[in-house]
Parts: sequence; C-alpha cells; structure tokens
Amino acid sequence: MNLIIDVGNTLVKLAVFDINVLEFKKNCVKADFSSVLNEVSVAYPKIDNVIVSSVGNFSEGELLEIKNRYKVFVLTHKDSIPFINKYSSPETLGADRIALVSAAAVQYSKKNVLIIDAGSCITYDFINSDNEYLGGAISPGIIMRYKSLNTFTEKLPLLEPKALNKFVGDSTEESIHIGVIQGVISEIEGFESLYKENYEELTIILTGGDAHYLLDSLKNDIFASSNFLLEGLNYILEYNKDTC
Repeated sequence: MNLIIDVGNTLVKLAVFDINVLEFKKNCVKADFSSVLNEVSVAYPKIDNVIVSSVGNFSEGELLEIKNRYKVFVLTHKDSIPFINKYSSPETLGADRIALVSAAAVQYSKKNVLIIDAGSCITYDFINSDNEYLGGAISPGIIMRYKSLNTFTEKLPLLEPKALNKFVGDSTEESIHIGVIQGVISEIEGFESLYKENYEELTIILTGGDAHYLLDSLKNDIFASSNFLLEGLNYILEYNKDTC
C-alpha cells in the first residue's frame, strides 16, 4: 500500500492507495498532522511506501516523523516522471503541477490534455499527444481574488465565496461574488477556446478544492476529477519505488 502526503498552502492531504485504488482520503491542518498520521498508520498497517509532495512549508521534524515509520520518497523536479518535461525552468515547476501532469500522462495517454487546478492559485497545465509537457499559466485563485478586493480597497468587504445563478449584481456583495466567480469562469472558457484553436480533440480536466464553485456554470466537455493530483502522486511513487 502507498501513502500519499500532499502538503498545500493551507491543508495537508493524506491518501492511501492499494495499487491504483483509492482506499482512504483525509484533509487536515498542519497542527493536526501527527495525530492524523497516527490514525492512518493504525488503520492501514500494510503501508510500506510514502511519497511527500510539498508546495507549502513542511518542517524537517514533520518529515523525520514520517521517515521513522516508512520508506519515504520526497518529490522534486529531478525525479523520474511519466512524461517529457519541456518546461524551460524545470527547477521552478511546483510538485503539484508535476503530479497533475503525471496523472494526465497515465490516464490520457496520446491525447492533448489541459489540466485546470482551482486551488490557492489557478494553474493551467498542458501536455500534448506526444507526451510532452509544454507548460501553461498561473493566475490568482478564488480566495485570493476575494481577499485582494478587501485588502486593496477601503470599503469592499471580505466575503466567503458564493456562486450566484445570475450575472448582474444588484448589491455590492452580489457584484463581488459575480465579479470573482464569473470572472474565473470566463477566464477558464477563454483559455479553453485558445487551446482548442491550436490543438484538436482537447481533453480538459478540472480539479482542485475550489472547483465546486465553477462546475455548474462550465461547459459539459470539462471533466471534473477531485482526486487527480493524489492519483498523479501515486503514479509517481509507483514509478520511483526502487529509489525509496
């Protein structure tokens, strides 16, 4: 069994895979990581390999706690991956994006795939039918957009995200919700049109913690996959087990 540990900017995600089947998944704040790790260790004693992917801060102490229990593989840009990386600065490519593209390479072999991850940032990653990762784009995430409106103005409130079934806001709060959510939807549809102009038979995957704010308003040819990043990390671990 494999344990996947994905350290994000706000949460740590833990998942257990039996080969390629997801058996368990849980999110926690970093302060609760040790207790959740204990919970997983007791519930799944057959775990023998672990991959750690981190885009947030993860201390040496937390990493040592994992290493004291398991064989640990810490993902970096130098590791073996199931695609050809043509990014001009591979050392700056985040582990989360590497994992997402790995999932696309395995699950959608020989296809043009655009992966959209709606998280702290919104990332766009493209892998072509020749299994070449060409890059993509990064823009502010939904929460970041709400916070920026409050931070850089005197009077606009900080709101919790909310998708409205309308496009004209008749109050300041509605205008903010529509501006942020519909702005992201229009951005995604714009990128979709650009890629489709240049690449035939494009497959589009939407994932990430904030994807649920967008799904009902996006076109039907976008596939939602909440576990895409975790699946990608599991593929990478399988790909590198001999180095653990």
